[in-house]
Amino acid sequence: MLADRLARYGQALCYDDLPETVVHEVKRRLLDSLGCALGAWNAAPCRIARQLAQTVKVVQGATLWGTRHKTLPDLATFANGALVRYLDFNDTYLAKEPAHPSDNIAAVLAVGEAARASGKRVIQAIALAYEVQCRLCDAAALRPRGWDHVTYGPISSALAAAKVLKLSDAQTFHAVNLAGVSNIALRQTRVGDLSMWKACAFSNAARNGVFAALLAQRGMTGPSPIFEGEKGFMKLVSGPFELAAFGREGGQAPDGGGSRSPSFKILDTYIKHYPVEYHAQTAVEATLALRGEVIQAEGAQALEQITDVEIGSYDVAIEIIGRDPEKWQPATRETADHSFPYCVAVALLDGRLTLSSFSPARLRDAAVRNLMKKVRVVRQPEFVERYPEAMPTRITIKTGAGKTYLRQADIPLGHPGNPMSDWELEAKVRRLAAGRLDRARIDRLIRFVWRLDEVQDIGALMPLLRINGRGSGQG
Repeated sequence: MLADRLARYGQALCYDDLPETVVHEVKRRLLDSLGCALGAWNAAPCRIARQLAQTVKVVQGATLWGTRHKTLPDLATFANGALVRYLDFNDTYLAKEPAHPSDNIAAVLAVGEAARASGKRVIQAIALAYEVQCRLCDAAALRPRGWDHVTYGPISSALAAAKVLKLSDAQTFHAVNLAGVSNIALRQTRVGDLSMWKACAFSNAARNGVFAALLAQRGMTGPSPIFEGEKGFMKLVSGPFELAAFGREGGQAPDGGGSRSPSFKILDTYIKHYPVEYHAQTAVEATLALRGEVIQAEGAQALEQITDVEIGSYDVAIEIIGRDPEKWQPATRETADHSFPYCVAVALLDGRLTLSSFSPARLRDAAVRNLMKKVRVVRQPEFVERYPEAMPTRITIKTGAGKTYLRQADIPLGHPGNPMSDWELEAKVRRLAAGRLDRARIDRLIRFVWRLDEVQDIGALMPLLRINGRGSGQG
């Protein structure tokens, strides 16, 4: 049974099994996620989640990031996970089913703090969550069947939580069963005009994964076989699939010597350079380059006389951010950062795309709305086979002077084929944390994460995340 295999793999994976490159990437993903969380501190869905979690106080529980308040680990997972996800700036993985595997990190830290886990145990649990979620995304697409990608989240988060809690094989097996049976999410979350729930969908999935692990820890059993059963996951949700070998599965050598295991999936995930849905990363890069070309040739006034903008892309990207009518009239930030026309229009007009690009005023701006009316999204058949190894986008602009400009971008900054440096990642975190933490604390936070493998109790991280001027952390 697949649940048994997942449980055995989760139990067997040790810190010493992880190559240095994997440990380093875990630290990078943690740093990136914490930066995204700090940048989202004041967002409405994050405030709602935090306020709800603050109604429960648990002295030996898990901290709501940015505050001193401790609550139940599953509630902390929900509130903190919403922070990580809200800006659509955390990492991405693209396969048959796309995902944001850093969404698992809030669960690992919440359970880890309550269990007083070491940095090494946190690292191996994060690597495990990435491995499981990404392999599931490789195996079967959920989106065509009407389910959301976060449906895989309770399974990966439950296994990560079980690892932190040091559950037995049997307990871990039942954690998987409990996580899989009751947490199937509808794809409606990402269709049409997107709501606040977009930021919370995975944090809810991870919360349920943590809850499943905590139940299993206390002896709760779950239905089996959860994947292969008559009314199980494969029959009703995903369709049949085979899961490829995990990194270091079966005791193979991770770095030469003997039979080699597959590389760990965290190495195949992408860090974002722009705060937009990942398929729009190359669109923004190409647009910004093309904007400079237009201005150099015709002057800045040419931007006001654009007659046509064509975005050439591939099926998956078009389905997610270039098909629904709402993408041409975004009423919320959640819809705008999932909109090809909005992201390209703002990049053309402003010469940049930052968090402020999604302010309520900018969403209503007449210049942006008028330019979006001139944007077309066109399928490029030659791009289809290149995804997901590349994410090609071709931008073509026609100006009032009758000239045509074209630029294509294939692999964005932050992709494994075009990696973001540690320095660039630190700069991203500093930008996001500015105004939330003072410079000295940001420095301490960055140093802490780089030395995560030396930490004896992950709870030592929480004071470093406390928002400037926060007392009890209300609000």
